[in-house]
Amino acid sequence: MELFQLSRAANVRDAIEAGASSRTAQQGADVRFLAGGTTLLDLMKLNVERPGRVIDISRLPLNQVEATADGGVKIGATVRNADLAHHPLIRERYTVLSQALLAGASAQLRNMATTGGNLLQRTRCVYFRDTAMPCNKREPGTGCSAIDGFNRTQAILGTSDACIASNPSDMNVALMALEATIHIQGRNGERAVAIDDFFLLPGNTPERETVLEPGDLITHVTLAPPAAGSRSVYLKLRDRASYEFALASAAVVATVADGTLSHVRIALGGVGTKPWRSREAEAALASATPDADAFARAAAAALAGAKPQSENGFKVELARRCLVHALKAATAPA
Repeated sequence: MELFQLSRAANVRDAIEAGASSRTAQQGADVRFLAGGTTLLDLMKLNVERPGRVIDISRLPLNQVEATADGGVKIGATVRNADLAHHPLIRERYTVLSQALLAGASAQLRNMATTGGNLLQRTRCVYFRDTAMPCNKREPGTGCSAIDGFNRTQAILGTSDACIASNPSDMNVALMALEATIHIQGRNGERAVAIDDFFLLPGNTPERETVLEPGDLITHVTLAPPAAGSRSVYLKLRDRASYEFALASAAVVATVADGTLSHVRIALGGVGTKPWRSREAEAALASATPDADAFARAAAAALAGAKPQSENGFKVELARRCLVHALKAATAPA
């Protein structure tokens, strides 16, 4: 870890002004925001992140979960994962989010990790975290070591010739299925970004993972009211039962009315370079009878564009089965 200056932001504006001096909003930033620190501090110890200044935002008034006037919910950026998972509003109305949070990390980490930090969680690719190895995400133009190396845990959807790193978050998969909106304040004011637009595909610029600009600060996340009669499920498949990242996961929000699916939203984790919304699977299930054949068609549609590497081809079938099981659970009679 290199030397850095640590200061505490007095308010949101103070944090934004400090962050605006950053060279970039992603890797190599001069200034980084610190909340729980469960990812940032690890990467600083590995010299993957080398900020000259760290701004503590943990005491800003962004730590509340509140019902909104339209029946939805507002989640502050510094709400701890554990608090969010166990909040009555989330457990009762957004079950998929509570389940996803509780499937992630460990109890100790959930007590520290925050909503905003989880949105910005970096990949667990071993080459990204090893500064002795080439990595386009860490050092653009050096190459992607995972393509010809160890790639068992890497993505099969949304990849490019420059990067195949998978997104590690559980929370973000659930937020994708819930069509969350990310609220950001920056030098140019406030803006709201749909979560599917918030994350960027690697393309030729894998070092840029989100739409955030220097100085931008996530202030909160909003969720629309749940669709009437909907049920939601998060299913995570991994090498061991706890403290492990997903090989494949599925978040499903579904409504069955008069024997057919009137509303369905699907997102996959562990298989995409970003939390992966599958509109193809949703289209396959539009007005369909929720049965095994329909679920199989949806799973096939979801993975039709998969591009597995030398060691992760198993993820195609694993993700299909994961989605089928999640759909069964979300549409089973109450």
